[in-house]
Amino acid sequence: MSSSVAGVNVSRETIADLEAFSQLATKWTPKINLIARGTIGDIWDRHIIDSVQIYRFAPESYDTWVDIGSGGGFPGIVMAILGKALQPAARFVLIESDQRKATFLRTAARELELPVDVIAERIESAPQQAADVVSARALAALSGLLPLVQRHLKTDGLALLHKGRQARQEVADAQKNWSFDLEDHVSITDPESRILAIRRIKTLGA
Repeated sequence: MSSSVAGVNVSRETIADLEAFSQLATKWTPKINLIARGTIGDIWDRHIIDSVQIYRFAPESYDTWVDIGSGGGFPGIVMAILGKALQPAARFVLIESDQRKATFLRTAARELELPVDVIAERIESAPQQAADVVSARALAALSGLLPLVQRHLKTDGLALLHKGRQARQEVADAQKNWSFDLEDHVSITDPESRILAIRRIKTLGA
C-alpha cells in the first residue's frame, strides 16, 4: 500500500519513518536548535514536505547521495528515509561540521536503521565524495554554494538545491563566474521559492 507525499510515492513504512524522524527532531530541538523553534508545530509541512519534494527530481538510479551542511537532517535524513525503500543499495553521506548536530544525525540514522555515514567536518575540507547527487537546503547563496557542491559531485552528477525568494538573483550572480545547466522548479511549500536542479558545473574559462 503506497501513498503520495509531496508528489513522491511512498510506503506506509516510509511514512512511519518520516513521522518518527519528525518526533526525534522535535525532541532534540530545544537542546541543540535543529530547526527554528517557531516552526516546531508545523514541522511536517515546513520541513518534512519541503525536504521530500526534491526527491521528485532525483535520478531513477544512483549509488551515492551527499547532503552538505546537513544541520538537523533536512533534507539529508529525509532523503535517506526515502532511499531506504526506493533505492536500497544507495549510500547517503551527510556532511555537518557542528559536532552536536552530527551526533543527532548519527542517532537518527541508527534509530531509523538508515544507510547513512556522517562526516563531522567542514564541507570544503571533507574528503571528496564523487556523488551522483548532492543536496543542500538553506546553506549559502548560489555563488558560494557551487564550489562546495562541485567538490563533492561527480562530473555527470546532479545537484538539487533548495532556494528562497532570491533564487533568480542568485542564479544571475552565479552565472558571472560559473556555467551550469539549470532546471528551475517551483517549491510546493512556497510558490516564491525554488528547487534548482543543476548539472555540468564549471568555472567560466575552465
